[in-house]
Amino acid sequence: MADKSELTAEIKFESTNKKKRVDRPWGSYEILTTGPGFQAKRLIVQPAKRLSLQWHRHRDETWVVARGTARVTVGVEEITLGRGQTMHVSRNIHHRIENISSVEPLEIIEVQTGDYLGEDDIVRIEDDFGRSD
Repeated sequence: MADKSELTAEIKFESTNKKKRVDRPWGSYEILTTGPGFQAKRLIVQPAKRLSLQWHRHRDETWVVARGTARVTVGVEEITLGRGQTMHVSRNIHHRIENISSVEPLEIIEVQTGDYLGEDDIVRIEDDFGRSD
C-alpha cells in the first residue's frame, strides 16, 4: 500500500513570518500568506480615505470587513459593508473600497485568486492621489 504522503499533493505556503507593511496614500497593506493561485492581504484604510477605482486582468478578489464600515463600489453597484460582511469582485470589474468613518480605520482581509497576483495587475480608472492610468 502506498504511503499516505505519496497519495496527497503537498501544498507549500509562503511563511507568514515575512510580513512587511507596504504604505500607500490611503493607508497600508501586508501580505498574510500566499499559495498556488492565491494570496491573502490585510488592508488598513485610514479614516475618510479610499482606494482607486480600478480593475484587474488576472485576478478575482474577495473582501471580508474585519473592522469598521466600508462603502464598496463593484461595477455600478455601491454597497455599505460592516464587520463580518463580504463582497466578491470578479476580474475585469471596476471596484473600489472606501472608509466612510472620519475617525476609525477600516480593516479588510482581501483574498486574491487567479493566475497572476502581481501589484502591476492594477488598471486605475480614477484616483484621489493622481495615480490614474
